[in-house]
Order: sequence, then structure tokens, then C-alpha cells
Amino acid sequence: MKKKIVCLTLALLMTASQAVSVSASREDDLREEQAITSQQLDATYSRMDELANAKAQLESEISELDSNLVNVMVSIDTLKNDISNKEVDIIRTKQDLAKAQKARDKQYESMKKRIQCLYEQGGDSAWFQMMLNSEDLSDLLTRAENTQQMYEQDRKNLDKYVKTIDEVNNLKTQYESDKAELEEMKSSYEEQSYTLQYQIDQKKSESADYENEIAYAQQQATEYANLLAEQTAEIQQLEAERIAAEEEARRQAEEEAARQAAEEAAAAEEAANSEDVEYDEDGNPVENTDEDTDEDNYEGSDDVEYDEDGNVIDNAQSGEDVEYDEYGNVIDSDNTVSKEDYEEEQSSDSDNSSSGSGSGSSVVDYATQFVGNPYVWGGTSLTSGADCSGFVQSVYANFGVSLPRTSYEQQNCGTEVSYADAQPGDLICYGGHVAIYMGNGRIVHASNSVDGIKISDNAAYRTIVSVRRLV
Repeated sequence: MKKKIVCLTLALLMTASQAVSVSASREDDLREEQAITSQQLDATYSRMDELANAKAQLESEISELDSNLVNVMVSIDTLKNDISNKEVDIIRTKQDLAKAQKARDKQYESMKKRIQCLYEQGGDSAWFQMMLNSEDLSDLLTRAENTQQMYEQDRKNLDKYVKTIDEVNNLKTQYESDKAELEEMKSSYEEQSYTLQYQIDQKKSESADYENEIAYAQQQATEYANLLAEQTAEIQQLEAERIAAEEEARRQAEEEAARQAAEEAAAAEEAANSEDVEYDEDGNPVENTDEDTDEDNYEGSDDVEYDEDGNVIDNAQSGEDVEYDEYGNVIDSDNTVSKEDYEEEQSSDSDNSSSGSGSGSSVVDYATQFVGNPYVWGGTSLTSGADCSGFVQSVYANFGVSLPRTSYEQQNCGTEVSYADAQPGDLICYGGHVAIYMGNGRIVHASNSVDGIKISDNAAYRTIVSVRRLV
């Protein structure tokens, strides 16, 4: 009788399964659509992260360009002040030159009159008159000596004024050369400022494009998230309906089985009252037929284990030869790195490291080898061309000293010292320019596109911002 009840229950459950098959099919389709929507949402978020990172990189570049632009503008202002100072020096030099020329001309006119009076007008008679007017030989010699001293003094004064004029002219030429160099550097910095401003505008435009793409991606992500929520809600509703239908089918099957069991029990009791029937320990009638044998074979197959849902438990994998550690992890010797291999890798990494050093004088000796090579803005080649900071960076790289790329960053390297304590190899930093100090007031630097890499005698020809010691 138990076997019949079980069969009836299974039949009712199968009927219920057919009733909810359409709902289950729709639920499976929704789960597939949900998986696709989730992938699209993840891809959109990943794209948003990429766009945000790219935008952040652009903003960092814009910030750096803004900083460089500020530094360039500060350098331009510094150069303007230096140019103004040079113009004042040139004006003062011109005034000194005019004074020297006027004094020379006055001295020359006085000397010329004395010479004309002594030599041109008198000639030999001048000496004759000098002898006649002399009281004695001593007086004559004194007069002659005074005349000769006066002549020599005039010559010395004239030579002195000529030398002064030459020095003033040379100083005027030097100031004009310094001014021309400063004006050229000012023009170069103005060109750099235009270039930096153009780059900033370009990157801001790119940043705006990224902002628009991020906004569009955010809109897509919101749509995918809403769709995913709708799909999840519908799946939950279908799942609840399916579970409710299965529960209802199970309840109906149990009721039908109980009804069938009651009917069979009533029939059995009626049969017991009418004939001799054997019963088992549960009070069920015993029928000695082939069906009983089949049922015994069915119920007696206890070699197979079942879980709580009636599924067969497969223990075939319980004998798999797998070794575990104390934490329950599978030990895989093929993926284990030996201690010797690790030490060998560490030794290989340490062999790749290097270091270097050099004294200030050796830095100067090395740097001066490249005097006469060209100046190239943005360049770092000591032979093909470099700008001021590229020249300093490449020279010190030869001694194992790593320096940043721009002159503004190099102003913060090393240790600050005063110009009075400057030693060979120190960096002399100006507004937007940098040079290597050679000692004795001289510098070697990548000056400009006209002079290239050169040596200058006056390290203080411009306003010195800082002196940095690196070695």
C-alpha cells in the first residue's frame, strides 16, 4: 500500500511540474537576460573607471602645465627687470663715455695750444728766447725740464683718457651684449608660454570630452541598473509563484494519498471481516505474489545512499589520492618555488643596481668638454644639443646623480648655499635658467641658440635666485 501512495504522490507532483513549466522557462530566460545585463553594467562601470582615470591624468598634466606656465611668466618678469637694469647701466655708461670724451677733448686742446706756443710759433727761436730770458744755465735747464715734463704729462693724460674711453666702450659693448642675450631669452620664454597655453587649452578640451563620455556612460549604467532591478524583481515573483505552485501540488498530492490510503484501509478491514487474511506488523494485509518479491527487491537495495531530497549520493570520488596541508589546501609541488631559486632571483636583482659619484672639479672638467655645442630648447644631448636644464641633467647623469628635467625643479635639489660660498660644481639658479659654477666667478651653461654651450666670466650677470650643492 505504501508503494501505491508513493507512486500517486509522484504522479501528482509531475502534473504540478507540467503546470509550472511555462513559468520556469520564462524564469530561465530572465536569468540569462539578467546575466547579460549584469555583464553590460560591469563593462560600463569599467569604461567609466577608465575614463575617470584618463580625465584625472589629464587634470594632473594640466596642473603641471599651469605650474610651468606660472614659472615661465615669473622668469619673464625677472628677465624684464634684468633688462631694465642693463638699460640703466648702458645709459650710465654712455654718460660716462660722454664725460670722458669731453675731458679728453679739453685736455687735447690745452696741450695743443701749449705745443703750438712752444714749437709751432717759436720754433728754434723759442729755445733762443728761453736761453736769453734765463738768468743762468741752471735756470735754463729748469725751464727746459719743466717744458719737457709738461709735454710728457699732457701725453700721459691724453693716453689715460683714451684708455678710459676704450674701457667705457668695451663696457658699453658688454652691457649691450648682455641685454641682447636677456631679450632673446625673454623672447624664448614668451614663445614657451604661448606653447604651454596652447597645450593647456588642448588638454582642457580633451578633459571636457572625457566629462561628456563619463556622463553618457553614467546614463547607460543607470539604465542597465534599472533594467537589472526590473529583471530581478520579475525573477523573484516567478520564483515565488513557482514555489507556491509546487507547494500546492504537494499539498494536493498528500491529501489525495491520504484519501486513497483511507479507502484502502477501509477495504482491507472489510475484507478481514469476511475471510482469513495474514497481516504484517503494521497491520497491512500480506500478499504472497511476484509483486511482493519485486517490492522487496526495490526496498532492499540499501547499498545506494540518498540525500534529504532523494538524490543518489556518489562516493566515487572519496578515494581520490590528493594531499592537503594543515590548512586544508591542496599541495601542488609543481607550483612551489624552492629557496635556492628565490635566493638566486634576489641576487640577480641586486646585481642590476649601480651607483656613481664625482667631485665638483671633475663635474666642471667634464662639462667644459662640450663648450661650443649647440643650444636646443627641450634637448638633453651634450653633443647634438641641449637647453640649460637638459645640459645640467646630462652632465650630472654621467656621475650617477639623477636630477629632474626643468630648471624650476632643479632649484630645489641638493643643499642651499650662499653665492659667496659657491664651489665648482654647484648649480647657479636664475629665474628660468641654470648653470654650473666653475669657480672664480665663471659659469659653464647652455646659454642661447646663438652662443650654444659656453663659458661666461660673470656668474652674477643676472639675478641669482639660488645656489645648490649636489656633490
